[in-house]
Amino acid sequence: QVQLVESGGGLVQAGGSLRLSCAASGRTFSSYAMGWFRQALGKEHEFVAAISLSGDNTYYSDSAEGRFTISRDNAKNTAYLQMNSLKPEDTAAYYCAARGDYVPEGLNPGTYSGLYDYWGQGTQVTVSS
Repeated sequence: QVQLVESGGGLVQAGGSLRLSCAASGRTFSSYAMGWFRQALGKEHEFVAAISLSGDNTYYSDSAEGRFTISRDNAKNTAYLQMNSLKPEDTAAYYCAARGDYVPEGLNPGTYSGLYDYWGQGTQVTVSS
């Protein structure tokens, strides 16, 4: 198993930036393909970005493409989500998640939240207009 803890959320003005971190403990972090999701009040989980085991392959939602960057540092057991040009509609709780099964390089870890087995507690991002 792996335990995930997000940090880095907060209140930011539109156009600003935030960097979210996801610290992992437990089994070898490099064994897990990772994803970031978000959940706005009253809505379901929404895929934001995903990253392969090595970090060489990244995938984004249309809303995140060009503004957000997912990365990972396997030596530090941490995944990141750099968010730039934030908009009020980005306001949500952000969650990192790990796939429990092996996802080969070059294969999108998936945009469906049900594919991910391990989740953090979330970190709130609020973007004011």
